[in-house]
Amino acid sequence: MFPWILFSFVCGIIVFSIVDFIRTGSAQKGKEVLISRFSVELFYTLLVLYLTIIIGFGLIYFILSFQGIILVEHNELRQVSTLGTFLHSIYFSGVTLLTIGYGDIAPIGIGRFIAVTEALIGYVLPAAFVMRLVQGQRRSREP
Repeated sequence: MFPWILFSFVCGIIVFSIVDFIRTGSAQKGKEVLISRFSVELFYTLLVLYLTIIIGFGLIYFILSFQGIILVEHNELRQVSTLGTFLHSIYFSGVTLLTIGYGDIAPIGIGRFIAVTEALIGYVLPAAFVMRLVQGQRRSREP
């Protein structure tokens, strides 16, 4: 029962982070941030959001590995230590989110659906970033 509580908690943090980024676009709530061509604050916010999602989904894969839903490396099941499983989970999460997809590690079972969801987030996030920049430029031009 404990892994599903942790799984739900991690999913909640990921969803909250994405929604908060799209809604506010900055780490400082309640303050209007003037966004120029390149906003360092928005860049750092996006970087932290990517890291949060990579670590969050990595933890999801890691938690699910205890339930028998594992990642397969080079089409063979390998027994690795707990630390190795954690590192493989974080690596797979990063490769999936950034849509690199080397193919050296593949999910099994429900992990495939989770990987597709993570890849979709990896495609949508840059669009949200650009949308946020355009909105900020419009606000800065309004009188």
